[in-house]
Amino acid sequence: MKDYSDKYNSYKTEINNLIKSLVIKTEPRNLYDPIRYILSGGGKRLRPVLTLFSCEAFGSDYRNALYAATAIELLHNFTLVHDDIMDNADTRRGKITIHKKWDRDTAILAGDHLIALSLKALNMTSSNNMKRIYDYYINSLSEVCEGQIYDKAFEKDRNVSINDYIMMCRKKTSKLLESCTAIGGIIAEASDNEIKSAEIYAENLGLAFQMQDDLLDIMGEEENFGKKTGGDIREGKKTFLLLKAIELAGDDKDRNVLISVINKDDVISEDNFVNLVREIYLKYGVINEANKVVKEYTEKAVSALNNIKTKEGKELLYWFSEIILNRSH
Repeated sequence: MKDYSDKYNSYKTEINNLIKSLVIKTEPRNLYDPIRYILSGGGKRLRPVLTLFSCEAFGSDYRNALYAATAIELLHNFTLVHDDIMDNADTRRGKITIHKKWDRDTAILAGDHLIALSLKALNMTSSNNMKRIYDYYINSLSEVCEGQIYDKAFEKDRNVSINDYIMMCRKKTSKLLESCTAIGGIIAEASDNEIKSAEIYAENLGLAFQMQDDLLDIMGEEENFGKKTGGDIREGKKTFLLLKAIELAGDDKDRNVLISVINKDDVISEDNFVNLVREIYLKYGVINEANKVVKEYTEKAVSALNNIKTKEGKELLYWFSEIILNRSH
């Protein structure tokens, strides 16, 4: 398979340059400095590149989707800023979070303003189907917020099922990726069937991505991951790993450790507790179970690419799924 790394990096650079060109104001500094700070953090720019790849996969010039792709990246950064506030996270991409470096109110306003910048970029998109593009954009924003509130609510709910967790991931992670592929396809004037196939690809890719993110949270190297490992356990999050471990744990002592996470007992904040939970996951094969699920979702994603007409288009999106699911952070 052809290596598209140069194309990916080139598109990423174009997105970064376009983002810089959109943030031209400097005053008030305590609004625009935090915005530049979060946007300069880099990141993989997966969502905007997926938008450009999708547009190209359906036979159009990727440049037609540049503003829409940038809009999606700015929308994604809005969610990160607000997620960090709600999770009281200390770091993001290896840097101090906005609410820690400045304060909570500044972070809220910076996040809000990212929505304005995102809409500004989207409005600069040229397409005969702008209403349909806006519909996808608005629906994504709505579903991401729904997913986030489910995520927070599940921290208090002791009866969350694996199906509940998957539903939350579809909203919080998959929906924005679906919009990337759909908006790219709409700009390329792809058929409804082609766009639907791309959405199925993105939905399953998003679920695999989130599951892998959960794995990296507990198994990843801290310096690569960009934030403290075991954060999900410390925050009492009910991930697939935790829910599956509770389902499989046959030892009462092990179950009590896992229930401590569910109950958000004080002990979950201790570093050695994270190591203890990790050992339980390994003991009951939960890490292997999660890797199997990642593989299943990946296979469903790749299968959906069969409906894309061009070999180049299939290869491009297949390569994209490979690089994001073989990451260390």
